[in-house]
This record gives sequence, structure tokens and C-alpha cells, in this order.
Amino acid sequence: MAALNLSPGEQVIFQGHPSWRAILGFYLKGILVAAILGVLFKLFGAGGTTVFLVVLVVVAFTVLAGFVKRVATTYTITDRRLNIRRGIVSREVQETRLERVQNVNYKQSVYQRLMQIGDVDFDTAAGDDYNFIFSGVADPGQVVHRVDQATQVGAAGDHGLGEPQV
Repeated sequence: MAALNLSPGEQVIFQGHPSWRAILGFYLKGILVAAILGVLFKLFGAGGTTVFLVVLVVVAFTVLAGFVKRVATTYTITDRRLNIRRGIVSREVQETRLERVQNVNYKQSVYQRLMQIGDVDFDTAAGDDYNFIFSGVADPGQVVHRVDQATQVGAAGDHGLGEPQV
């Protein structure tokens, strides 16, 4: 997994990537494109070897692109912060402290429920302009539970998310 610079005493509670099931739709579209190209090449008189190579290259490219897309995104929850890292060559990092998290919600479309994946949306003190979403994670309810556990023992106090109650 991607290295995260932890502060002294900071512990990782969750670290993962989008589930392979979240990329399944991308894979199916790639296979469909490969099949259509194979049929088109065959209709225009290409030989069997050429058709096979075209289909093979498109499927291989799809599998590789999906794999890179999945492993190039890392979601991390520590007992102090949330972190999203995207990219291999270029890098995009989103990070927020747990005490800034006001609400944690997850949503699942019908497809996502069938695939047992979902999107975990963190509402932060930064407002609506700042999207902080773990997309396509397996068992999103468990991710929400882990964030809740982290905020109960972390800087947010012993009551859960948000500011300490007075």
C-alpha cells in the first residue's frame, strides 16, 4: 500500500483501494468495445489472426487500465485524519483532520448493492465545495463504522463525530 507519513503515535485504522468490483463496469465496457471491433474487422475482411490480435490488445489494455486506475487510488483512515491519494506518475492528495468531519454517509445504487460496494461521503467543515469521497469501497458500512470508532477515541471527544459536546 502507499506510504503515508504518520505522526508519532498515529495509527492506521483502515487502508484500501476501490474494490475490483467497482471497476467491473469499466472492464465490461472494454470487452464490449473489443467484441465490436472484432466484428467490424471481420466484416471488413480482416483475417482471423488480425481479429484475434485486435480483440486481445483491446482487452489487455482495458484490464491494465482498470488495474492501474484501481491501485493508483488509496484511501487511508488514521486515528487523526482521512487521506485520499490518486495517481502514479502525477499525484493528487486530499487530506482532512478527523475533527473536521461532521457527518459520514454512504450510498449504494442497486448495482453497487449487488456488487457489495458503495461510496462513503465525508461532510467536512470545509463545506459543500470540498468533495471528500471514498468511491467504490467494499463494505462501505464497515468504513463508516471505523471512522466512527476513530472519532470516538480521537480528537473529536467521546461522543462521536463533530465538535466535543460541552
